[in-house]
Amino acid sequence: MPSRIIENILSGQKIGYAFLSRETEILQCNNLFMEYLSAEGPQTQSHVTRYLPELIGAETILKSIRDGGTPSLLLENINRLSPEGSITYLDVSVFPTGRPEMPLICLIRDVTANAMDRQKIQQQKYQIQVLKSQLRALGEFPSGELLGESEPIQKVRLMIERIACINTSTVLLRGETGTGKSVTARMIHQFCGKNSKGAFVEISCAAIPESLLESELFGYEKGAFTHATTSKKGLLEEADHGIIFLDEIGELPLTLQAKLLSFIETRTFRRLGSTRPVKVDIRIIAATNRNLEEMVQAGSFREDLFYRLNVLNIDLPPLRDMGRDVIHIANHFIKTLNSQFNKSVRKLSPAAEKVLLSQPWPGNIRELRNVVERAMIFANGDMLEVGDLQMASSGFRSSRSDVSAAPFQLPPGGMPFDEIEKSILSQALDMADQNQSGAARLLGMTRDAFRYRLEKYNLI
Repeated sequence: MPSRIIENILSGQKIGYAFLSRETEILQCNNLFMEYLSAEGPQTQSHVTRYLPELIGAETILKSIRDGGTPSLLLENINRLSPEGSITYLDVSVFPTGRPEMPLICLIRDVTANAMDRQKIQQQKYQIQVLKSQLRALGEFPSGELLGESEPIQKVRLMIERIACINTSTVLLRGETGTGKSVTARMIHQFCGKNSKGAFVEISCAAIPESLLESELFGYEKGAFTHATTSKKGLLEEADHGIIFLDEIGELPLTLQAKLLSFIETRTFRRLGSTRPVKVDIRIIAATNRNLEEMVQAGSFREDLFYRLNVLNIDLPPLRDMGRDVIHIANHFIKTLNSQFNKSVRKLSPAAEKVLLSQPWPGNIRELRNVVERAMIFANGDMLEVGDLQMASSGFRSSRSDVSAAPFQLPPGGMPFDEIEKSILSQALDMADQNQSGAARLLGMTRDAFRYRLEKYNLI
């Protein structure tokens, strides 16, 4: 078929196209192809991944398409941000041409309108969020909701609304420890159309030993290894038709990164000890408090997996950037803990508010909750004072010099040592984002000694 006819047909349908060589270099393309990718004019002889990094890691599939083994490849709802700040959603597909000199054709279609239509269908669900915002203004904070009214947190809620209606795209949540990545993932699940009816399965890639992580994710067959006396479904199967939330994805070992990449590309995997492929329909949400780009440069995280995960992303703001939301959230914790501790604390004193607003909060909302909880234990009046917060905050310093400057103070009525030790263990886990090795280092202990104490107090 002459290229002029293809140009007229595809351009008439507002489809961008590019013919690719055997090495997937761009041989010929129309203007729309580059416009959709916000590139400066048609660039032939350049590798297609220069403009579509989402194709990095798909070399095996592209080769199979070229050689007739796979009919096509479809990447749905790839997002691009325009210079004006608007998001465009694109479907990218690759087909064989049957022509040796240009064996592949890559097509791009703008599906933003369809995505917006799906968003309108979800409008009724979003009205629930409006109601929740009104309840928050009255001090009635529903569980499982991001707290705060500052501009950064409002942007996160808007991103959740936009992302939730795109059911298939992978989501990457980024933010410091304690910023609410798990809560955000659950909110996406709640408003995620077809996936909201399925299971929400969460796994911390740092909390499970490497030797067990593979079997936890993929499952195993009877006899696959010693003590495998029965077959077991993995978490990927448990999440079928729902969402798998991979927390602390930056801790995933390189050997498992390759297997996860293969699963993301095909949505199929094999249990340990099995040759039968298992196919599931799930959405993947990953989260990290680490800089994955730096890990890619250092060779500790696969570049192709990073691009596969980073289709849609949300950056969660640290507490220090949320202004008076610190007070807003602290008052919510006071209200929640009043019933738990049988207290009647109304609010923070003005001086206590000033202290909270001046803190850097390296542990973010999780750290703030711990500070308020500890203060509530020691509070005697109907208001949290600076003295209550000073006693509570001594265990939350980030350096040894700070700890020695403000040592732990035993309350006047005393406190069982077991409770003190249990509290310190919990605080260390929170500060290390539930990473046992990191928590052990904070306390100057070996991981085995730390784990022994966790088992002693039933904290695992």
